Amino acid sequence: MEFTGRRTTKAIGDEAEALALAHLRRAGLVLVERNYRVAHGPHARGGEVDLILRERDGTLVFVEVRSRAAASHGGAAASIGATKQRRIVLAAHHYLMRWGSPPPCRFDVVAIDAGRVEWLRGAFEAQ
Repeated sequence: MEFTGRRTTKAIGDEAEALALAHLRRAGLVLVERNYRVAHGPHARGGEVDLILRERDGTLVFVEVRSRAAASHGGAAASIGATKQRRIVLAAHHYLMRWGSPPPCRFDVVAIDAGRVEWLRGAFEAQ
C-alpha cells in the first residue's frame, strides 16, 4: 500500500484537540478528562465531550473542538448544530452523575478555522 501523504480525519481531529487544549491551558484551565463518551442505547448514538476542564474558580467547562481548513460556510463554530449540542449535553449530564453536588458548569467551543483559534465561552446552554 502506497502512502498518499493525506492525514486521516482522526489525526486532524487529534491535532485540533491538542491545539485547543494548549490554548486553554495557557489561559489557566486544568484538564480533567479527554474524549468522555457515553452510549445512549443499543441503537441510538450517544454523546461525547472532547475536553473537560476546570477554571480557576472551580467551574467545570465542557468543550467541543471543531476545526475547518477554511472559514467558508460559516466556519467551524457554525458546524455545531442542535443535534450535536444535545449529544454533548447528554454526555455532560452523564458525567455529572458522579458528583454529589456538581460545580457550576458551562459549554464552550474552540473553533479552529485555517489554523486560527477562537475560544467561545458559554457557546450554548443545556436545554
